[in-house]
Amino acid sequence: MTDSSIDALNKKLDSLIEAVSRLAPPPVPETDIGEADCFVWQADPGYLEPVRKVNRVDIGLIRGVDRVRDILVDNTERFAAGYAANNVLLWGARGMGKSSLVKAVHAEINARAKSDLPLKLIEIHREDIDTLPKLMGLLKAAPFRFILFCDDLSFDHDDTSYKSLKAALEGGVEGRPANVIFYATSNRRHLLPRDMIDNERSTAINPSEAVEEKVSLSDRFGLWLGFHKCSQDEYLDMIDGYISHHDLAIDPEQLRAEALEWATTRGSRSGRVAWQFTQDLAGRLGKPLKD
Repeated sequence: MTDSSIDALNKKLDSLIEAVSRLAPPPVPETDIGEADCFVWQADPGYLEPVRKVNRVDIGLIRGVDRVRDILVDNTERFAAGYAANNVLLWGARGMGKSSLVKAVHAEINARAKSDLPLKLIEIHREDIDTLPKLMGLLKAAPFRFILFCDDLSFDHDDTSYKSLKAALEGGVEGRPANVIFYATSNRRHLLPRDMIDNERSTAINPSEAVEEKVSLSDRFGLWLGFHKCSQDEYLDMIDGYISHHDLAIDPEQLRAEALEWATTRGSRSGRVAWQFTQDLAGRLGKPLKD
């Protein structure tokens, strides 16, 4: 074989090796859990992506839910201190600050700095719930304590991933690691469609057993915190809090009239509606909102 033939063969082999390398999956990024207080679980390929700037509001701006706020703060504070605490399901009316409260409480507990190791918040997407055991396996040996947070958790017809969640929370052989707690928000108290539960009642051989399996998922949460539609006074109080925090100057009577009109056009009153009105007002006044 001539030198030119060998060179040509080597070039072809190099090209083949390069092509095969491109087909291989990229290496899983390594996560330094100490570099941030908040992460997002990326189930594929399986690592924690740090969040440098968390989208949250100050806990003092979340109005109209004082009772559930205090319960959640107390439960989280006990967990961060190493004491017993419950998984929490925050359920109820949309736009009333369920997910905002979880993020705000996490920041509040770390701000109090009663522990040398900050509490970590990890968001897991609804579609990745079946990878929860894998995530817990990665976290159980870490020196930190973790809140696993799933926003807008619910399950549709023929979706069996709720069984993975049941096992991961308390039903598995290993159980939930002592340094992990699970917080979820949902518009549904039982996380499953009501007609799905009703169908089990009518078609199962033993209806009570079938229904028990469906609703037992919610039983894995020791705390159920209900969020209900706010009154007009609570809605206006939310807006007053935002206006004061962001230093927006407007006549009180004009503010009240515009706020009520905004709620009427939206057909509801909630913390989300109050925040959307505040954004609109700040834009019309030409004023920036504080971070």
